[in-house]
Amino acid sequence: MMRRAMLAAVALVALAGCGSRKELAPPAKEPLPVKPYGAAATPTPQQLLEPRPEARPTRNDELLKESKERPEDPFDIPPKN
Repeated sequence: MMRRAMLAAVALVALAGCGSRKELAPPAKEPLPVKPYGAAATPTPQQLLEPRPEARPTRNDELLKESKERPEDPFDIPPKN
C-alpha cells in the first residue's frame, strides 16, 4: 500500500514537470477582460501579464548610515529559574 502511494506521488511529480512552455495569449475568439473601474483605457494583454509593483517589490539594500546607542530597557530582565 505504501509503495503504491509512493509510486503515485512520484508519477504526479514527473507529470507536473512535463508542461509545455510557450508565450501566454488570450483565448481565441474570447473577449478580453472589461476595463477596470476608474481606468482610462482597457489594458492590453501584455499589460495584464506584467506584475504590479506590489507583487514584486524592489529590494532595498541601503546600509545603516548612523548607529545609535539603544536606551536602557526596563523590561529586559533575566528569566526566573
